[in-house]
Amino acid sequence: MPTVYPLTRLLSVVALAALALPPVALAQVKPLKIAFVNVQRLLIESPQANAANRALENEFAPRQRDLQAKQTAFKARADKFQKDAAVMGADERRNTENELRKDERELQRQIEELREDLNNRKNEELGKLRVNVLRQIDSFAKQGGYDLIVTDALYVSPALDVTGQVLQGLSGGAAPKASP
Repeated sequence: MPTVYPLTRLLSVVALAALALPPVALAQVKPLKIAFVNVQRLLIESPQANAANRALENEFAPRQRDLQAKQTAFKARADKFQKDAAVMGADERRNTENELRKDERELQRQIEELREDLNNRKNEELGKLRVNVLRQIDSFAKQGGYDLIVTDALYVSPALDVTGQVLQGLSGGAAPKASP
């Protein structure tokens, strides 16, 4: 039982110390101001996200139209080959099939290249947007006097959700002061 004695002594000292604290010191404990922000919603609904999406659409629209025209032309050539294959000579049929396969591979390569370029640009824009959103959340937290802003949770009371207020800040409107 020698190990119980030091533990009992430690608990006694802690209890006496707690009793010795003046009631005023205990009353000065400030409650934490906590809020929740849905970052995913901000990344989707913010004006900056909409502007980035429009810019990407405008940037890649000519390439997409070009590829769609090439796909349409390829399909027309493939359909024509299907109709005319029976009346073609063996060499002509083989050459046309080889050209169609080659053109199909090239078209698939261009489509994949466009997809990769678009994904890379989306990731770049998303990274810039994420930095902007996190700055806005930080600014909102400091202005509102928040002790903690949570961005991921299993459950959040609607009273703690300040996503709309941060979204207003991103929209250029002054974010209203949140209630504690």
